[in-house]
Amino acid sequence: MKCNALYLGKKDRYVLLSNLLARKFYEYLAACNPRVYLFEGQIPGEPMGERSVQYVINEALKRTDIKKQVSMHTLRHSYATHLLEDGVDILLFKESFIEKHQPHPYTLRVLSALEKCRTQALGGHVDGCDSCGFIRVSYNSCRNRHCPKCQTTNRESWILARIQDLLPVPYFHMVFTLPEQLNAYCLHYPKEFYTILFSASKEAMEKFAADPKHLGAQLGMISVLHTWGQNLSLHPHVHMIVPGGGITAAGNWKPAKGKGNFLFPVTALSIVYRGLFMEKLIPFLNEKNQPMDPSLRNLLYQKPWVVYGKPSFLGRNQVIEYLGRYSHKIAISNHRIQAIENGQITFKYKDYRKGGKQGSQGSMRLDAVAFLRRFCLHILPKGYRKIRHYGFLASRNKLKLRVQQFLQGQTPAKAEKPNWKQICKEKLNNDVEACPCCKTGKMIRILSFEANAPPLEYLIPQRQKEVSTKN
Repeated sequence: MKCNALYLGKKDRYVLLSNLLARKFYEYLAACNPRVYLFEGQIPGEPMGERSVQYVINEALKRTDIKKQVSMHTLRHSYATHLLEDGVDILLFKESFIEKHQPHPYTLRVLSALEKCRTQALGGHVDGCDSCGFIRVSYNSCRNRHCPKCQTTNRESWILARIQDLLPVPYFHMVFTLPEQLNAYCLHYPKEFYTILFSASKEAMEKFAADPKHLGAQLGMISVLHTWGQNLSLHPHVHMIVPGGGITAAGNWKPAKGKGNFLFPVTALSIVYRGLFMEKLIPFLNEKNQPMDPSLRNLLYQKPWVVYGKPSFLGRNQVIEYLGRYSHKIAISNHRIQAIENGQITFKYKDYRKGGKQGSQGSMRLDAVAFLRRFCLHILPKGYRKIRHYGFLASRNKLKLRVQQFLQGQTPAKAEKPNWKQICKEKLNNDVEACPCCKTGKMIRILSFEANAPPLEYLIPQRQKEVSTKN
């Protein structure tokens, strides 16, 4: 549903409404019957004043856990985020995107999962407070790894598991990037292309680690694949967290020679990495009967390939928390969406070409179909592993890692894997079992319902009646 709204500057714009908000508007119109303005003040036909609107906002805030100051301006900028969470953008623009670009069937499956996430299309459950009787309806998540709403608990669970593998040594953050001239091959052969990227970056690090001049020991690495830039353009690169040293053939720990300032010289590392990548890519393209143009090949060998490396000045646990920001990150999160209007989507991004390492904050507006196309560039092939462990951090070398931890005076305590409720409570400060209304009661499962179940307006009173009868 669309609603015509008058914005600042006296420009008429079409604003999207979610299904829930549309239903609420219909109920409001039937109950209040406004004459001229949608929200009228005490005098019929006159608009509600700013102070009155702020009063309503403040009264609504008192019923929530929000401690920050909220104004009309705040609500205006958060509105687009709620539209995105309701799947409004996909619902309205998905068909146009399909008609124009004919995406892969797996891409359509991902979009369908994101569209249905936390809606009644996936079913859900109803919780009730055992003290005040407050009712909360929760819909099931899609659990797709490309969904902006389903990664938080997965990320925290992954971080807790990785903390068990830490060593009391410095850590380094490495990034391996690719020239944009290779993006066409990435679009045609994403699975093989990303595999070559993983393999070339790993082998480059292993070559330097095996050389006694640089280290002379076996490294441990955690690699995470990213495919996007801040503006959603295709930008494949690998983030890597590496302990500052390695395990020798005798089983002893050998620290890196950079005294904690650097791991390996990145200029030399980038040259080796470029050679390994091209060494793997060119034969693959020949097998596909798509040999690389000689001029492009010469350009790629002349062009410097960017490899970035820096020491982590954080504590050991903070290193994994830092990597966790990358491990389950998706192309764009909901909070970056600023507006969805007139068939266009506006989102925030950082321009690192203008702002240096910190980046310059800016806004980009794209046609909704173009936005969906850019987002779909970053849907990974089905079943493709975007996080990989190498060296003594690989699963097959877990015993070698545990021995090294013991030799360095560290014995990780065996901890049980927490469930999602514990993660929410301990890591996210969100106790899902606490009543958000009375703050003292406990939320108890009243009923669960499948997809497309009967209306909750009927089910909840019936179930509450059964519970009260038993009590």
